[in-house]
Amino acid sequence: MALEREGEPVALPASKKTRALLGYLAANDRKVRRERLCEMFWEVPDDPRGALRWSLSKLRGLIDDEGGCRLVADREEVGLDCSALSVDWRTLRDVAAGDIRKVDTPVLEAATAAWGDFLEGLELPRCDDYQAWLIAMREDARKRFVALLRELVQRPIDPERALALARLWTTLDPYDALARVALIDLLDRLGRRSEADQQRMLGTRKLDEADVPVPPSLRGAVAVSESAPPLPVQHVKFCTASDGTGLAYSIAGDGPPLVKTANWLNHLEQDWESPLWRHWIRELATYRQIVRYDERGNGLSDWNAAEISFEAFVDDLASVVDAAGLETFDLFAVSQGCSVSIAYAVRHPERVRRMVLYGGYAVGWKRRGTREEVERREAMMILTRQGWGKNNPAYRQMFTTLFLPDASPAEADWFNELQRVSTSPENAVRLQHAFGDIDVESLLPHVRVPTLVIHGRDDAVVPFAAGRRLAAGIPNAEFVLLESRNHLLLETEPAWPRAAACIKEFLAGP
Repeated sequence: MALEREGEPVALPASKKTRALLGYLAANDRKVRRERLCEMFWEVPDDPRGALRWSLSKLRGLIDDEGGCRLVADREEVGLDCSALSVDWRTLRDVAAGDIRKVDTPVLEAATAAWGDFLEGLELPRCDDYQAWLIAMREDARKRFVALLRELVQRPIDPERALALARLWTTLDPYDALARVALIDLLDRLGRRSEADQQRMLGTRKLDEADVPVPPSLRGAVAVSESAPPLPVQHVKFCTASDGTGLAYSIAGDGPPLVKTANWLNHLEQDWESPLWRHWIRELATYRQIVRYDERGNGLSDWNAAEISFEAFVDDLASVVDAAGLETFDLFAVSQGCSVSIAYAVRHPERVRRMVLYGGYAVGWKRRGTREEVERREAMMILTRQGWGKNNPAYRQMFTTLFLPDASPAEADWFNELQRVSTSPENAVRLQHAFGDIDVESLLPHVRVPTLVIHGRDDAVVPFAAGRRLAAGIPNAEFVLLESRNHLLLETEPAWPRAAACIKEFLAGP
């Protein structure tokens, strides 16, 4: 902590408690009762009230000047009037509390310029209440600062400056895979290949130590069959949702934009190499520019999202298309992404040209399922919480069997691994509960954009009846039935060429 007047440092009292008291008052928005301050800063054997009076007398000479009395104290309460003071913590807090995307870059730079450990060196080990407050404030400051770093790193600022911020980001959040990927990407772009490789090894080791899933970009490239047609170059970028949650999105291919709404589960890099998604990406990228993103709590996006809800999912879609600078576009959605796309299309019909809904539903499993189905789902949530992140894929295999009953052993292994690297056990449960609460059925009659609904006859995850109900509720929707048991259509299925042709023909329409 430091104090300045007109740019010049002001000497602070030698007493650590007096300096800690000043920091505490500067961080509080309201007056504090004297009894509370005595409890926080002084042990019972001392003379707490006398010690408080002494400290306030020392601070008053520093804070008050001809501009007025800033240290406000009466017989009952003490406070610091910060209306004429600039407090770094308050600046950081206020900037991070709003929509960071709308904050000008110089303001963000200024808010991050004075970063340091909150009240560094002012620990008071024998003052338990103060120590508890200090620990909470340091974590709050760290989270807010990381949110600013995440936003700044993906902005078009000086690459060297962005690199310095990315380094700080990984220091403050060493187990955030998103921070590691951003740092390595900047090093690659600056031509620092050797350091990028070293950071890749360090990041892999760090995440492995914490049993955090390691993105493919840290472990290295995954071998791809030489017979597979090449995919276009993928550009991974980052943006921020309106509540400050960091989102990862990618752009690949050329042509009119096609936005793929996030679904369960996604990972921008893992999907790129996956036999489960590669044929979808390759097909769509032959005639469209594909914009994909990882849902909050998932993939390369922020796993520490405070809110995981349907409204947050819709806001994530809106945040990505705005960050990508898209005015009008087509939507391609799978599973619960269909409900998100429907809500967005109803709210923004002028921006959505056409919409493809594959394997989707309007009503989540909690609302549409029988009592037996809901009980099965709840039991699966308990198992998920216990075993999702384990190296043994037995728990995740139950999802694989439901989602891809006809998958080959290699495809099943990919889906098992996709689940592990895509999200944490806690987020897997939170996401599934949020999907269960979805209900956009009342919005279906209000969809005004041309819509194609595709569904597998024997889909075990989302029943065929849910897809048919979706198509019946949307005015003039086209419906295509596929002979498939898999929730996600595999390239080896006879139904795949038909699905690809139907989607291409539909998107080519006016």
